[in-house]
Amino acid sequence: MADLKLGKLPDRTPVKLSITITPDLQAGLQDYAAVYAATYGVEEPVADLVPAMLAAFLESDRGFAKSRQAYIRGSR
Repeated sequence: MADLKLGKLPDRTPVKLSITITPDLQAGLQDYAAVYAATYGVEEPVADLVPAMLAAFLESDRGFAKSRQAYIRGSR
């Protein structure tokens, strides 16, 4: 087998998730989409922005990152 720098890609099969949100949150997400469109000149549906927003939130939460690593190490 070849010694490649790039490892095998992880599973990228999309997972559908249905949630119920409050009207206030829906309004906030619509406002965010409007500001996004004004900033980048591209209109994106809220449904396309939410996964990126959640990923950015998880990546920026240092407390979660530390706890996640401790959890992963403890579960092995």
